[in-house]
Amino acid sequence: MSVSDQDGMFDQVGSGFMPFHDAEAALDRIEALYDEGASRLRKAFEAREPAESYYPYLAFSLARGSIPHDVKPRFGVLLEPGFYGTTLTRPALFRSYWRAQIENLLECYRQPVHVGLSRRPMPLPYVMEEAVTGLTESDLKILQDNYALPDLHATDDRIANCEIIPDPDAPRALALFTAERTDYSLARLHHYTGTAPRHFQRFILLTNYQRYVDGFRDYARAQVDAGGEYSAFVEPGDAIYSKTGMSGQPSASLPQMPAYHLCRPDGDGITLINIGVGPSNAKTITDHLAVLRPHCWLMVGHCAGLRRTQLLGDYVLAHGYVRDDHVLDDDLPTWVPVPPIAEVQVALQEAMERVTGLDEREIKTRLRTGTVMTTDNRNWELRLRALFTQINMSRSIAVDMESATIAANGFRFRVPYGTLLCVSDKPLHGELKLRGMANAFYRERVSQHLMVGIETMRLLRERGVESLHSRKLRGFDEPAFR
Repeated sequence: MSVSDQDGMFDQVGSGFMPFHDAEAALDRIEALYDEGASRLRKAFEAREPAESYYPYLAFSLARGSIPHDVKPRFGVLLEPGFYGTTLTRPALFRSYWRAQIENLLECYRQPVHVGLSRRPMPLPYVMEEAVTGLTESDLKILQDNYALPDLHATDDRIANCEIIPDPDAPRALALFTAERTDYSLARLHHYTGTAPRHFQRFILLTNYQRYVDGFRDYARAQVDAGGEYSAFVEPGDAIYSKTGMSGQPSASLPQMPAYHLCRPDGDGITLINIGVGPSNAKTITDHLAVLRPHCWLMVGHCAGLRRTQLLGDYVLAHGYVRDDHVLDDDLPTWVPVPPIAEVQVALQEAMERVTGLDEREIKTRLRTGTVMTTDNRNWELRLRALFTQINMSRSIAVDMESATIAANGFRFRVPYGTLLCVSDKPLHGELKLRGMANAFYRERVSQHLMVGIETMRLLRERGVESLHSRKLRGFDEPAFR
């Protein structure tokens, strides 16, 4: 790319670009641009005066012949010369993530990053939610006439879905998500979970039963009281429990998918979300969690065991999925395989051994590894005659309603994933999920199952997240940011 071509690209995407060879200096510039723009919009709205602000833009340009032969990126890689860029939002939330990505570029390619203002306006509702709360008809007219509003034409998953063919006359994506796509999901996360995005941790447990939440709350408060690695526990309503007591009150009525956060100062704590039942919820929450770029998400829920040798309370470690849920068919066709992530699988099995106290030979009597079938029909048992061949042919050992969806969205968004389920019924063999059987099962297994999930996250954190974010989830043409 020639100097004139490079200048043309800068003019195409924005203005006021400055080069930086230091990640912290670049981050300071990004934060200053965002804060200035957000402040301008807030002040203008309070005065009911028109205003427009623009998202910051991070650009990285590689001229032909400038890629070092010894480049060995930790995660992102730029295979071709060209102009790469992305809009950015919420720097206070993403600073540590961006630092790692920018340092990787600077270290590997020995070229500066450039920071300026994009040509994409910042929608007012993403800057101040109260701007769209309790609006009258006249207020709405003022909003539409004087400020940028969310634009769905610029909010999609084309980058993540590998739908963008490289064009030498257009910038190539530097990140999976644009600023508008990120802001869209941050707003939805707050709505669905009842907690602000700043509380979310980078290791995420997803469950479909309230009793796991009860156990997690007790565990989390005990950890905070102990004064170790965890500094706070946050519940829906942004109620924060710390060693000094409770700040705020938990929500009296729970949101659709309440989230609970056991926080570490570095953000590498554990978030537990009760996603409820069904693949639609599973897709919805992971669509939005993905913009936070978590290190891992893990499903710890219940399933129907399909093998006669399984007992209630046995565990299922998924290494394959039958995607009979359909909710992701348009975004990730069923012909795309969803492989197991080796680091997660190993950590799950080791956590099982540590928590249960069983040795490897004994574990095999309690844990079965195999294929999980995820369905969108809660009463799939009533269609057994139609499903019999499919279940048998796929060699599935369990049926649930969320796991394949969560794994498939992890694959789609390059987020490491895993599934550990607990057998709560065996409908093919006459052991239906009856109330008395379920209560006995819950008492014996919920606490242990939850602790296996927590221990898995601890093991993954100790072993380093760089191995999790390897290239196994990346295609041959990818944004540099993981």
